[in-house]
Parts: sequence; structure tokens; C-alpha cells
Amino acid sequence: MKRARQKQAGCVVQKGTFWYVRYREPVVLTDGTVKLVHRSRKLTKVAGQYQTRRAAENLAEKTLRPLNDGVLVAESTMTLNRFVETVYLPYAERQKRRSTFVGYRNIWKRYIKPNGDKALREYRTFECEQMLTSIARKHNLCRSTLGHIKHFLGGAFRYARRQGVLDSSNPMREVEIPRARPGSDTRAYSLEEEVRMLAILPEPAASVVAVAAFTGARKGEIRGFLWEGYDGFTIEVRQSVWRNLVGEPKREKSKGAIPVIAQLKLFLDRHRARSGDPDRGFIFRNPLGKPLNLDALVREAIRPALEAEKIPWYGWHAFRRGLATNLHRLGVSDKVIQQILRHANVTTTINIYVKMVTQDAEEAMRKLESKCSLVVPQTVPQLPLETTDLGVRMRNDSTCKTLPLEAVRGNLAERGGFEPPVQVLARTTV
Repeated sequence: MKRARQKQAGCVVQKGTFWYVRYREPVVLTDGTVKLVHRSRKLTKVAGQYQTRRAAENLAEKTLRPLNDGVLVAESTMTLNRFVETVYLPYAERQKRRSTFVGYRNIWKRYIKPNGDKALREYRTFECEQMLTSIARKHNLCRSTLGHIKHFLGGAFRYARRQGVLDSSNPMREVEIPRARPGSDTRAYSLEEEVRMLAILPEPAASVVAVAAFTGARKGEIRGFLWEGYDGFTIEVRQSVWRNLVGEPKREKSKGAIPVIAQLKLFLDRHRARSGDPDRGFIFRNPLGKPLNLDALVREAIRPALEAEKIPWYGWHAFRRGLATNLHRLGVSDKVIQQILRHANVTTTINIYVKMVTQDAEEAMRKLESKCSLVVPQTVPQLPLETTDLGVRMRNDSTCKTLPLEAVRGNLAERGGFEPPVQVLARTTV
């Protein structure tokens, strides 16, 4: 017969000017066994409505109610560090991509572990926000990195809830990322820069850059391209390679076929002929037949060639952003760009990958000026002008002549803006 849960009222004692409650709670030990240990928790100050022991006992009953009702389980007494190391990271290793798991592990070791010695159920929104603020102050991190740390902690607490370790709400939900330095701007290669690169890079660097520029594939996807997935018209994204591990692409939606333009087909066909005309295996591979190390290719071939021509190197992802930006400048619809880049959400394509360039801004202002010319009068009453030779004010009071907008704009600039002269204000009466 199952034994009924034994409820405890606790022992309320006064120490100095505060009430404390002593009780026992189950705790999971390092060997996995559960043991009842004695605890003491501060209740409140001996003042106001809690001047009597009876009032303090009522408060103690409310404090111990989650423990008596079975809401608090022994596993929730694990420290955050122990839960992450023994429960959450093994789960992430099974469920996430290898690169994601390694990123999670690095975040925990570098930022969370020095601050994660408190029991899991003792973390509230206040403690979590204080921890994030402390991490930001100590390491001088940018907002995007702090966002990754918040995401990691939120995932750990969500998993604790799903496993029944916590019954409270996720304490990271209301945490606000502290003020921090902005992240560095991401860059996108223009079509002109890519053409210059292709003209100076040696092989196979030129072919790899052509694939990156004209497919928008991620670095791991480029390393995972196979000859059997290329038919001269399309190239299929079937897998991704991270370090020496071959796995699935970033998301299921990342799989698909990318159209191959004629210029890219020329590079790929030449690369195939130089490689012995293979019909299977990795498109870009080392002498052992393994995926080519693109980081080593950058270090040994690409960077030296670009530095000699004063072309900056922004990384492989700049080609992916460049394709989105170049297609957008050509008037391709957002949904089509999303399909080519294989994003799950079109807002990701537009807000992150499409970059505004100076030429686009100038063209947009020219379009605005052209549009305004149809609805805004092209002439305005003539303003007082100063002649450059005599320096005297001229004004035509007999006729209401007009000036073009360009002349008015230049005159206003010389006068310091749109504020009227003092003499005009002086003549104004109310």
C-alpha cells in the first residue's frame, strides 16, 4: 500500500529581528539517491502584521505548501550547473546538430558555469536578469551574444519544465537583455566585388567563390555538395559538413535544388574537368577525397590574393547576404529570394540578408524627387537673394516672380536653413 505524503508545518523560530522556518525537503545527491535534509528559510521581519508567532506560522504554511502538495520535486534542488551538465547538454547532443551542441557547451562553460551554483527552483526572473547583467558587465559582450545566452538559458528551463523538474513558469521569459554595445555590422558582397574576385583568384578558390556567390549556399552546404546532385541545371542541397562530420542541413526546409546560372555552370564544368571528370563524391575535396577545408583555403589562397588587390574579406556568409541583396536590387520578389536562400521565414530574408547599399538609397531619393515633381509645385515665391559681387539685397516687389526648387534649396542653404530673418520677425504683430 502506498504511503500517504506526510505534510509538515515546519518549526517557526525568531532570530534577531526576523522569523525563520525550519523544515525538511528531499534532495537528489550526486549518486542519484534522494535524501531528506534540514533547511532553514528566512520568512519576514518581525514587524507590522507579522509581530506574532501565529502570523509567522501562517506565512510558513503558505511557503511550505508547494512542498507539501508535491509541486516541488527533489530534482528541482539540483543546481543549474548540474542540471545543464548532466541533463540538458546530453539532450542537446542527441537532438541538435553537432555545431549547435558545441555552441551550447561553450556558452555554458564560459558564461553560465561561474554563475550557476544556485538550486534550479530558486531562479526567478530577478535572479536570471541579474546573472545576465553580471555576465554582460564582466565580459563586455554585444547584444547579439547576450541574446544567445538568454536563448540558451530559456531552453534549459523549458526542458526542465517538460521533464517535470520545475512546475513554475520559465524565469527567462520576462528577462530583458541589458544595455550593451551593438554588434558589428554584417556585410554583403556586391556583384562588382564578386566579379573582381573571380578574375584574380586561383583555382579551386575561384570555383568555390563562384558557388558561394551564385547559389547563396552556407559554408557547410558548399562543403557537402556532391557531383551526383549536380546535373548542369541545378545543384541540390542534401547535406552539410561541419568540421569532419557529415550531417543534415540546418533545417529541413534548407534541403532543395538551387538553379545554376550559365556563369556558374562554366566554373563547375571546368572544375570537374580539372578534377578528372568524376561523377560521384564531393565537388570540392582534398587529395584524400574528404570535404575541402574552406578555412584553410581562405588562409592560404583567398586572403593573400584579395589583400594584394585591396579587396576586404568578410567571410563566406557575406556571399549569401550578397546574393539576397543583388537579387533584391534587380527587382526579384522577396518570396523568390526566400525560396533561393531556403529560409523558413521571409522576414529573415528581408530584415537580415538584404542589405541597403548607397546606390539604392540614391536611386530611391531620385525616384522620390521624380514623384514629388508630379504633385508638388515646381515654383515657390522668390526669396531675398544676395548678389555675390555687390553684397546687397535684391527683391522684386513689383512682380511675383518665382524660382526653381534647386535655386530655392541653394538659397536656403546659404541663409542657414528655413528660419526667417530677424527683420521679418520684428515686423510681425499679433
